[in-house]
Amino acid sequence: MIPKDHPRYTSLVTREHLAECARKGIVSWEGLTSHGRGEAFDYLLGEKTSKSARRAERTAAALLRAASRPVISVNGNTAALAAREIALLQKACGAKVEVNLFHRTPERVQQIETLLRDAGADVFSGEAERLLPLSHDRAFCRRDGMYAADVVLVPLEDGDRCEVLVGMGKKVIAIDLNPLSRTAKKATLTIVDEVIRALPVITDACMSLTDEECRGLVAALDNPAFLKEARDEMAARLCHALD
Repeated sequence: MIPKDHPRYTSLVTREHLAECARKGIVSWEGLTSHGRGEAFDYLLGEKTSKSARRAERTAAALLRAASRPVISVNGNTAALAAREIALLQKACGAKVEVNLFHRTPERVQQIETLLRDAGADVFSGEAERLLPLSHDRAFCRRDGMYAADVVLVPLEDGDRCEVLVGMGKKVIAIDLNPLSRTAKKATLTIVDEVIRALPVITDACMSLTDEECRGLVAALDNPAFLKEARDEMAARLCHALD
C-alpha cells in the first residue's frame, strides 16, 4: 500500500500501475526504463505544464483539426497511462487509433487493442504490413492507417520512426518530455509535457478552437522555438534549485 500522504504518491501509483501492466505484457520491461527517463525530465519542468507546452498542445489540436487523415499511434506505455484520454481525443478530432510497437508480438497487439477498446476507443486494427523503411517491428502498420496518414500523433519518444514519417511527407506531433531527443528535434511539432497532462489539453482545444485560430496556430508553428523554450524552462528551474 502506498500512503496517500506520501509526497510522491501520484508518481508511485503510476509506477506501480506500469509495473503491473508490464507483468501482464501490455508494457514491455524496457518501457519502464523509458518512463523513468521521462519522469526525470518532468522533475525539471516542476511536474507541470508550461505556458510553452500549452501553446504547443493548442497547435497540435489545430494540426489534427486541419488534417484529412489523422492517426494517433499508440504504444504500450501510452495505452497503459492514458487509454481513456486517447479515446476522448479520438472523439474530439476524428483520428484513427492504431497500435504500433517496437517489441511487437500478436499477443501484445491484441492486449493493447483490447485495453483501448475497453476505454472507449475505436481501434483501427487488422492485418499490418511492413510498410515503413525501418529494420525493426515499428515498420509494421496498416496501409489505410498510419501509412496513409497526413498527420500522426506519436505520444512518447520514438526517434527513428518519427524521422521516417517526416521524410514521407507527414506532419508528426510528438509528446516527449526530453527536448534533446531525436524525436523532439525531428518532429514537426513537439510537446514537451507529460502525456497524461498533454492529451486532455489537446482534446479541449480540438473542441474549442475556431477555424481562424487553427489557421493562425499552424501558420505560427516554430518547433525549434518550442524546444528552446522548454530547455530554457528546465535550465531556469535547475539554476534556481542550485541557488
